[in-house]
Amino acid sequence: MMERESLLSPAGPQGGTGPGSSNIPEYSVGAISSAIKRVLEGTFGRVRVRGEITEMKRYASGHVYLSLKDEGGKISGVIWRGNVSRLGMVPENGTEVIATGKISSYGERSNYQLIIDSMEFAGEGALLARIEALRVRLRDEGLFDQGRKKPIPFLPRCVGVVTSRSGAVLHDICTTISRRFPRDVLLWPVAVQGEGAARQITHAVQAMGNLPNPPDVLIVARGGGSLEDLMAFNDEAVVRAVAACPLPVISAVGHETDTTLVDYAADRRAPTPTAAAEMAVPLRSELMADLAHRAARLSGGLAGILQRQGLRLQAVAARMPDLPGLLDTARMRLDDRAQRLELALPGFVMRARARLGQAAYHLPAVETVMGQRRGLVEAQAGRLQSGWERYLDGCQIRLLRAPLRLETVQSRLALQRTRLEGVARHLKAVSPLAILERGYVLVQDEAGHAVTSSAALPVGSHVQLSFADGVRQARLDPDEGRR
Repeated sequence: MMERESLLSPAGPQGGTGPGSSNIPEYSVGAISSAIKRVLEGTFGRVRVRGEITEMKRYASGHVYLSLKDEGGKISGVIWRGNVSRLGMVPENGTEVIATGKISSYGERSNYQLIIDSMEFAGEGALLARIEALRVRLRDEGLFDQGRKKPIPFLPRCVGVVTSRSGAVLHDICTTISRRFPRDVLLWPVAVQGEGAARQITHAVQAMGNLPNPPDVLIVARGGGSLEDLMAFNDEAVVRAVAACPLPVISAVGHETDTTLVDYAADRRAPTPTAAAEMAVPLRSELMADLAHRAARLSGGLAGILQRQGLRLQAVAARMPDLPGLLDTARMRLDDRAQRLELALPGFVMRARARLGQAAYHLPAVETVMGQRRGLVEAQAGRLQSGWERYLDGCQIRLLRAPLRLETVQSRLALQRTRLEGVARHLKAVSPLAILERGYVLVQDEAGHAVTSSAALPVGSHVQLSFADGVRQARLDPDEGRR
């Protein structure tokens, strides 16, 4: 009774002997609420409560209200805005956690609640089961298929890094890249654990892939830690961002024995951040040695090829004839042929001229040819005339025997006249006189032989010129002969 009186501050007992008077003390509502609050906070202090999160709500003010329940009951809880980022995990409905805080009461509503300042998963077994369930679901969606993996570039121009600005991870990556093959490093600093870490990592991976001039390869890394410390890299949003990143991604989360879902979604997994840097860039000394070895092999191969080709060239040159000797022989043969041609050409011309003179000598005289042609023409004309007369007589007889129309007879006569005129023109065309009528002249010497060359007669000789309409005499002019 003494303890109760020390905790409560009564408003004062109602004294008197009237009806309703009692010796039970009377307290105000505020006093009772304050006393209960002092009892709760003084009795329990800081406590750790294990239960399943339910009825969680986030308000615009940043505070988080939730309830923790188990088989025996349920207790309300609140996480003030300043403590949300320091929880170490993201609270979700249905997750079994251990919340650390203090018990307090809210007098205006006559209830008590747990004011939470830190929270952790209730044992690794439940946490691993949750991670495994997410892994199986993402695997069934195809996010971990080998066909989605992108090759790591051999020598990247720039290496992107998503990790914490502080810590040994960034130092190890930069030191390894500078030692192996100095490359540009583009850092996107993020929180690697705690509230908001998963959101920052997701944003960094997406932003790296959407840069106007993105890096050639991306390293997502952090140092070692407990399973709770690595939970940001088991977040579904982070895993999907890594799987959808257009850049080749190397994951280097934790130590070699640590495995996160990001390792399954990344294109390559490195056991440590240093190993990730070694995967990203090659060793310059090894490249230089390999290039020197290849250059030596190339030089040796080219030298061998040149040597073999030189030997083949010498063998072919040995089998080839003496080209200068061949040219000298051909030149001598050409000179001999030219000399023989020079000597044979005048003789050939003289022989051709002699054959031409002999042919001209054997040609008949023009008068003889013209007389023969004239006799043939006169004989043909006589035969045509006699034939024409016989034809006319036959026509008259036929007219007497079978009277014909005048027009038919005239047409037949015209046709026969046309035929006779054609025969006359043909005879005239083949006559030697027709050639003279076209302007040609037959030149004959005094003996009546045809002259076909100006050199055949001496200057001053008399020649006979036969035209179509007559014959004239002429003498060869010496001036005209020289021209």
